[in-house]
Amino acid sequence: MKLRKSNIQKLDKGIYDVLIIGGGINGAVSAASLSGKGAKVALIEQRDFAGFTSQQSSNLAWGGIKYLENHDYGLVRKLCLSRNRLIENYPSRVKEIRFYSTVEKGCRFHPAFLWLGTWVYWLFGNGFTNIPRWLSRKTVQTEEPVIATGNFYGGFEYSDAYLHDNDSRFVFQFVRTAMDRGCIAANYLESLGARREQGCWHTRARDALSGEILEIRSKVLINATGPFVDDHNKLTGERTEHRHLFSKGVHLIVPRITPNHRILTFFADDGRLFFVIPMGVRTCIGTTDTRVSSPHTEVTDEDRNFVLDNINRRLNLAQPLTKADVISERCGVRPLVIKSSTGGDGGNDWLQMSRKHEIDIDRQQAHISIFGGKLTDCINVGDEISEIVFGMGIELPHREYKWYGEPHPSVREEYIHQARLMNLDSYTSPEAIESLSSRLWRRYDQQAFELLAEIREDPRQAEVLIKGTDYIRCEIRLAKHQEMITKLEDFLRRRSKIALVVRREDIRQAAGLMEACEILFGNLAREKYEEYFLCR
Repeated sequence: MKLRKSNIQKLDKGIYDVLIIGGGINGAVSAASLSGKGAKVALIEQRDFAGFTSQQSSNLAWGGIKYLENHDYGLVRKLCLSRNRLIENYPSRVKEIRFYSTVEKGCRFHPAFLWLGTWVYWLFGNGFTNIPRWLSRKTVQTEEPVIATGNFYGGFEYSDAYLHDNDSRFVFQFVRTAMDRGCIAANYLESLGARREQGCWHTRARDALSGEILEIRSKVLINATGPFVDDHNKLTGERTEHRHLFSKGVHLIVPRITPNHRILTFFADDGRLFFVIPMGVRTCIGTTDTRVSSPHTEVTDEDRNFVLDNINRRLNLAQPLTKADVISERCGVRPLVIKSSTGGDGGNDWLQMSRKHEIDIDRQQAHISIFGGKLTDCINVGDEISEIVFGMGIELPHREYKWYGEPHPSVREEYIHQARLMNLDSYTSPEAIESLSSRLWRRYDQQAFELLAEIREDPRQAEVLIKGTDYIRCEIRLAKHQEMITKLEDFLRRRSKIALVVRREDIRQAAGLMEACEILFGNLAREKYEEYFLCR
């Protein structure tokens, strides 16, 4: 709360090189790239960081194998290389995972044809991942007996990547990186529109908590508001070459379906790829693909029934999954990009439309709009934005600086050495599925040294604070000072994935939750607690 207040007080002081509106993945990587290269950057988000579309993904960093069907080979190649780049540069956060795919009789594709496609896909990725494998019925029955094989037509296995933590945590780490390099960022600060006067953008912003209005001045304005790009461009009077269409995707989180750490994939009844994704002690299943007219969506009974019917039909479960098994739900829109000159629904088969990003540039007004995009492509977006801003005359004194990636391996080696000397893993909770030393590094990298120091000074800081989760006391203390947590939901849903994998009532009754609130919010602890549980 203090960090946020301090940053807001700085926002109307001086002129920034760039103001970025929107704290989803596109805004976060733009801020990280530009601040790392030496620009004076401000970032504002009307909700919490990654508080809308960027918190509703499948948690996958995949190269878009489905786009082979559209013959969009250039996009597949680009996304595969982007996926490889993420795996290489974020080895603790983005990991290769096997996709275990089975095809049923009646599928529009022969399984041998699809298997051949996985080899093409592997080659497009420069053979970076493990090679594809053919799956016979017997192999599937032995390795994944949970899969129903009564209608089995063929199967294959290939590789892509996933986020070890949740998507919103990954986005916030880019915001944190940007702030570490001088970016002034604030959540719950809504843009009310902007005007350009005498070569400078003047953006009016409203603090959603206090109602205070301030004005932020910048040489360049970047609209990275995700599915709201078109709406914000209307506020600034910007006309763009592209606009958005929306498709709704729904995922349900249920108890763990299989102990094997792989993603099961099928073709759902509507022909779309359907996933069973591991999420620690839970499983994420979905997704739907429903055309919607607004970014604001919700899970309907029809959505739930579609997901549950599809999964029950394709798995051998002791008891079919029902709505009572659903622990939490994810529902968000996919912003799909079309030309503004195209009327109506664009005249396209929107089920076949890709998630590739487009960047519209108004050099005369020094305005940039980012449309669409996938998490997989985030580093490319950051690099492209920096080059565009440089082309607008903004000096980037560290233009060649590598702004992304985990710290140098030697830093991690020193952390592991210190963790071993203090026997850190002996503090790992018996319920945890990962060692404490590994988890702290993945979530905090260099900041994990601060946690080691706190635990050395007071071993109580290594105790799990919120029972039923793996969060220890010193993590909550670090979050208070470094992660701009304004509401309890920010912590439970986005800085962590507690709200995704623990039932709401279990969270409410968790021992230690109120102490965590007291650490995070001080004398506002009860108010923030009630805001989360009583106002939803």
